Amino acid sequence: MKKAKAIMIQGTMSNAGKSLLAAGLCRIFRQDGYRVAPFKSQNMALNSYITADGLEMGRAQVMQAEAAGIAPEVRMNPILLKPTTDTGSQVIVNGEVLGNMSAREYFAHKSSLIPDVMKAYDSLAAEYDIIVLEGAGSPAEINLKDDDIVNMGMARLAKAPVLLAGDIDRGGVFAQLLGTQMLLEDDEKAMLKGLIINKFRGDESILTPGVRMLEARCGIPVVGVVPYMTLDVDDEDSLSERLLSEHSRRADTVVDIAVIRLPHIANFTDFNALSGIPGTEVRYVRHTEALGHPDLIILPGTKNTMGDLKWLRESGMEAAILRCRSKGTVIFGICGGFQMLGESLEDPYQTEEGGAMRGMQLLPMRTVFAREKTRTRVSGRIGDAFDGALASMRGLAVEGYEIHMGRSEGTLPFFNHLTDAVTGDEKRDGFCRGDVYGTYVHGFFDKEGIAAALAEALAARKGMSLTGCGPVMTPEDYKNSQYDLLAEGLRAHLDMAAVYRILEEGLT
Repeated sequence: MKKAKAIMIQGTMSNAGKSLLAAGLCRIFRQDGYRVAPFKSQNMALNSYITADGLEMGRAQVMQAEAAGIAPEVRMNPILLKPTTDTGSQVIVNGEVLGNMSAREYFAHKSSLIPDVMKAYDSLAAEYDIIVLEGAGSPAEINLKDDDIVNMGMARLAKAPVLLAGDIDRGGVFAQLLGTQMLLEDDEKAMLKGLIINKFRGDESILTPGVRMLEARCGIPVVGVVPYMTLDVDDEDSLSERLLSEHSRRADTVVDIAVIRLPHIANFTDFNALSGIPGTEVRYVRHTEALGHPDLIILPGTKNTMGDLKWLRESGMEAAILRCRSKGTVIFGICGGFQMLGESLEDPYQTEEGGAMRGMQLLPMRTVFAREKTRTRVSGRIGDAFDGALASMRGLAVEGYEIHMGRSEGTLPFFNHLTDAVTGDEKRDGFCRGDVYGTYVHGFFDKEGIAAALAEALAARKGMSLTGCGPVMTPEDYKNSQYDLLAEGLRAHLDMAAVYRILEEGLT
């Protein structure tokens, strides 16, 4: 049976740009006529996604699948770790929750997951021409090298030559790349076929002496010096630079949206569609003094609703949000943020912290956490109960996915009329009262027309309009434009002839 050729992007550290480089290669290979799929054996992130068959995977491989022009599948990310504490994670295998484990427990258990990893990889490799693999963290984390299944261990299993990326924007890129190579075993060094200097700003010719010295020391070619590219694609985790935009930076802002940067924020990719609307700015706010008086405050999803509600309270952020509400700011909660808006949260099975907590009292509802996770895709429309400042959005089509523990019940009518894509059942979702809105649906703003309609409704409240701020693209067209820009940038700064040669030669 013919098997796909493979190439792997590893990094000298977290946030070296592995996900973006892998996505760019996926796009380039697709443009060049190949059937290409992404793969990351083990992902650690709170940004997750529900596939068409109701399984959970990391957002990075969803983004890479989009760049490759294919539907995301859980085979592309067979293991997902969702941190629940500083030392533990929920372990998801093949899209299903295996359980919660401490770091030590998972480290002892992970080798038993190799059959799951290889079954997923081999099935993809049998269907595609090229697999672009992504590593995690750094292959030089020598304390984690035993039974490695995500960096050089995975490269060995997949027989994938490795390109190692270093982040020059943080400084010390030559030491990063050379030091990483020095800490590899001899057989691992043999798998390392090229180096990439990533996120460069400035005149590339200034780097030439260092590049030549690095190549001489490592005995490996530098296949590219990739510039720092400002692109709007989905980010993987809390290291995302978009989360640093706490203060307003744009003079042309008509609609100001503040997303509360919760300590355990999850699925902040929910709001990327809003940031793509001309005249609209999305800020991620962690400090009360930066909140100001935005047009909309969003409480996002979280992996620890009760713990993050406690943080809102203790930091003064809850009081600041309530002050904004009293002055007319619209409030919107998604998933865990929706749960916070109610009257109470109860955790009888100790799904999170156990016990009960008072909610923010903005919606008359009660949330009770359950043992089992709700995990499905939904589609439908916004109903007539969607009232208040955003009432002009009634009747619009919505779609997205649910990932939550528990159920919220209240006295208000639901405003989302949905169909469960997995079961086919009709269901209701979402409450609103007095310009306070909440829903369990992740991706609520991604459906064509939703983000633009919300932004226009917020502008109209101020007697303004977004007309003239610029053309509004559909979310799909906007994403494709960003992937094409990414591919264009990589083609200009990577030696693609060398990349194709490395891909063709593979590992013996």
